[in-house]
Amino acid sequence: MAISLMSDAGDRRVGVWLVGARGSVATTAVVGAAAVAAGLAEPTGLVTAQPPFAHAGLPALGGLVFGGHDVIATPLASRAARLSQAGVLPAGLDVAVGGALAAAEAEQRPGVTAFEGRDDQRDAIDRIAGDLRAFRARHELACVVMINLSSTEAPVKAHAAHRDATELANALEHGPGVLPPSSLYAVAAIESGCAFVDFTPSTGARLPALEALAEAHEVPLAGSDGKTGETLLKAALAPAFAVRALKVRSWSATNLLGGGDGEALADPERARSKLVSKGRVLEEILGYPVEAPIRMENVRDLGEWKTAWDHITFEGFLGVRMRMQFTWEGCDSSLAAPLVLDLARLMALALDRGEAGFVPELAFFFKDPAGTSEHALQRQYEMLERWVRQEVVA
Repeated sequence: MAISLMSDAGDRRVGVWLVGARGSVATTAVVGAAAVAAGLAEPTGLVTAQPPFAHAGLPALGGLVFGGHDVIATPLASRAARLSQAGVLPAGLDVAVGGALAAAEAEQRPGVTAFEGRDDQRDAIDRIAGDLRAFRARHELACVVMINLSSTEAPVKAHAAHRDATELANALEHGPGVLPPSSLYAVAAIESGCAFVDFTPSTGARLPALEALAEAHEVPLAGSDGKTGETLLKAALAPAFAVRALKVRSWSATNLLGGGDGEALADPERARSKLVSKGRVLEEILGYPVEAPIRMENVRDLGEWKTAWDHITFEGFLGVRMRMQFTWEGCDSSLAAPLVLDLARLMALALDRGEAGFVPELAFFFKDPAGTSEHALQRQYEMLERWVRQEVVA
């Protein structure tokens, strides 16, 4: 059965520029968009395929044009074949959408290397911006959305140049190493008039100077750290304890990861960024501090799959102690890719509406949402629906 995700936006073409474009999540997103648009797969997992979003003016999946940056050179077709062998993609689907993979492959550009990102930051920004402008012109795109899917960076220390757009511009011209690579991509996107989404817990656009820059250039931002697994369940379960007036005493979590995520997060400094983004949700929802240790372990044998085990202790009437446990096993690329497509479509809408700076109504998609302290999943979804429908809440 053919599935149409055409909308009242018509046939306009929207560019989706992925940082980390040869990775598993990016490849799954490219394959998935082509498969659903061609009627080869159902839109399972796509929030924007649900009825509330049908007439919101979102671009069709078939109207998304993919390109991106990466520091690795593995062709998308090869990556897709490996994902098929691993069971992430249905057998033969990578071949069936080979044309879409070839088109995206033609739009791959070398990413910012560690040396370039440290010593020639203004040149790196200009090179990225040049690739974005050429991509938009080459395909006559209505707009471009950049989405960062690259490996998690270590947290950066605060710097005076991060607080003021003028100081930042001067520092980029005259001093090396002011910004991490994720922020270089954010600057390039903003200066090129592109929306920027950080699907990682890296710094990205979450610096005052970059927020001010986005507002000056009238482009929207969203982030950070896509909410795909264990934190999704925390955001759904914690409100249940809160409204039922049950006191959560502890919430311990162990995460086992394979693939690129597991390798990246084996570095304690890079893991720290992820732990910060995962750790805020409980206190924000419950309104009080909770003992909530989180462990992350790299298990190479898991490959594209991840497992999370959570142990919750809570207190009921008359102080009776009780426990809840759950195990979450999932494929990270399969969980993340539809959200990447959702965010590409929604940020195109934000560009159409002339929104500038962080869009807090997109909190539903993130572990550590920028622009709001709302972490409860249902309330986040209600915020998203109201925003899409342009309903104003007094």
